[in-house]
Amino acid sequence: MRQTQQEPAEAERREIPITAVAPVRIGQTEDARAGTGVTVFLCEAGMAAGLDVRGGGPASRESQLLNPLMAAQSIHGIVLAGGSAFGLGAANGVMAYLEEHGIGYDVGVTRVPLVVQSDLFDLTVGDAFTRPDAAMGYEAARLAFEAPNYRDGNYGAGCGATVGKAAGMATCMKSGIGSFAVEIGALRVGAVAVVNALGDVFDWKTGRQRAGLLTQDRKGLRSTTAFMGSSIRAVENKFTGNTTLVVVITNAAFDKVRLCKIAGMAQDGMARAIRPVHTSADGDSVYAVSAGQVSADQDLTGVLAAEVTGEAILRAVTAAESAYGFPSAAELGLL
Repeated sequence: MRQTQQEPAEAERREIPITAVAPVRIGQTEDARAGTGVTVFLCEAGMAAGLDVRGGGPASRESQLLNPLMAAQSIHGIVLAGGSAFGLGAANGVMAYLEEHGIGYDVGVTRVPLVVQSDLFDLTVGDAFTRPDAAMGYEAARLAFEAPNYRDGNYGAGCGATVGKAAGMATCMKSGIGSFAVEIGALRVGAVAVVNALGDVFDWKTGRQRAGLLTQDRKGLRSTTAFMGSSIRAVENKFTGNTTLVVVITNAAFDKVRLCKIAGMAQDGMARAIRPVHTSADGDSVYAVSAGQVSADQDLTGVLAAEVTGEAILRAVTAAESAYGFPSAAELGLL
């Protein structure tokens, strides 16, 4: 009798807090009145990092450090912030805090921390002229080390995040920042996502739309893809005020070449959860960082990165609260 080969059992996985993944500290601060904020990810000993950018309108700082051809093999911080390109100065405050505490590369006269940053556009939400600055970046860094305060919802860089803006701000919804992490054996993989997308957000497991473009009466949802397909005429000066930013964190030991690949695989999770995505009006970027020593398969880690990214994006909209006149998924009964 021919024996049937038994499929190997899948290793047990369990959800863990994002703060349990690797020795990466997360701090965030926001100006709720202005509708903007900062979220920082810091590692005193340095962390290997990769980056994959697929949106057409990114606002970023020091991103070339993560190019595999560049010399630096680790960085000390990642900053996600609002304020569009105006908010890129927040990294100055993060660098100041790290330098004060002796964190960075020793150059003889001081230590130089390597900090990269990506920003989203939230200038049309609260006060357009209050943007993340060095003081806000410094405070977020201080909190990361002294009183880590990560929370999903309208916090940090997610304070002014919105989604579903293809027809303008009048029919968009409030979004925020979200996280999700899993553990399989000794391997831990998690993601934090700030969702400020042009498109709609879907439950990546069921395909159900959970947020995005509102109907004209603002009581229900419609399809951004269908709305865009109502005319094939080229849209001139398309508004580029959209971006989804993700930081994938793992305790597996990878260099930045492999982390760039993992970041690229995590983009699959973004594509499952947001439609349309990676448009010329978005600045979609995924960082992947490693600060651990666990030996793990690169492709498995990439698969998990895509899954936790999709779930973090979903949680960014389900954790958001209505604000600035924009309804949340909770208010509309879409949870």
